[in-house]
Amino acid sequence: MKKIIVSNLVSLDGYFKGPNASIDWFKVDDEFLQYARDMLDSMDTLLFGRVTYQMMASYWPMPHALESDPETARRMNDLPKIVFSKTLTTVDWNNSRLVKNDMVAETKRLKQSNGSGKNMVILGSGSLVSEFSNLGLIDEYRIIVSPILIGDGTLMFRRISRRIPLKLVRTQVLGSGVVILYYHPE
Repeated sequence: MKKIIVSNLVSLDGYFKGPNASIDWFKVDDEFLQYARDMLDSMDTLLFGRVTYQMMASYWPMPHALESDPETARRMNDLPKIVFSKTLTTVDWNNSRLVKNDMVAETKRLKQSNGSGKNMVILGSGSLVSEFSNLGLIDEYRIIVSPILIGDGTLMFRRISRRIPLKLVRTQVLGSGVVILYYHPE
């Protein structure tokens, strides 16, 4: 069975987006980029909500992304993408598919599929993370904590309707002070 993994950036005070949806507060360096590339290499599907999909689709296929980080851009553009949205009517980023109805059934079907044997990852997509967490569909949380307090923005977990005990299974400290926390639901 495939796993659904969340891999998301957060500030030390728990925000995954700053004011005006900014993410310029996060430290991106070669070590973080290597984490991102390795993580993407271990996945066969990207899962997005509408907002994150639109942000990613407006960045990764563009010349700037292809020039500044061609390795990550290639991975992001080539991987299959599932977009969960009730409001979008089309998705046109390479290898994207829109799921408008019965998100839970589609997610369970995806988890049961063998495919490449790799896992699926949610990047950003706070509403999707909260909804999947409430439904018990997340198998691993990789919370990438940046050593900064930003004071305002959008919290990562805004709509959790129940307690979800987690077990810390691994930590990874990057030279920049960024810490990646790996949790499994208990």
